[in-house]
Amino acid sequence: MTYNAGCWKRRLVVLVIATIWLTGCVGVGFENGSAAACPPTVEYSQEFQVRTAEELALMPDGLAVIEMMGDYGVMREQAAACR
Repeated sequence: MTYNAGCWKRRLVVLVIATIWLTGCVGVGFENGSAAACPPTVEYSQEFQVRTAEELALMPDGLAVIEMMGDYGVMREQAAACR
């Protein structure tokens, strides 16, 4: 084993990781001139939405999960607009 064998192994690992990240993007296609495929959205019943809103209202302000739910709402609107 040569002195610089460790450097080559690190480069190989970086190359493999970069390849995995890049191939993850291959699944997204350009269909009918659109920029990307639209993600599916889950349909929730009205009762479930009311229950969720009530549970969120009981949570104290400043929780990270409340901010995440707002972000989720924006993503759902974007997915609906994509269709």
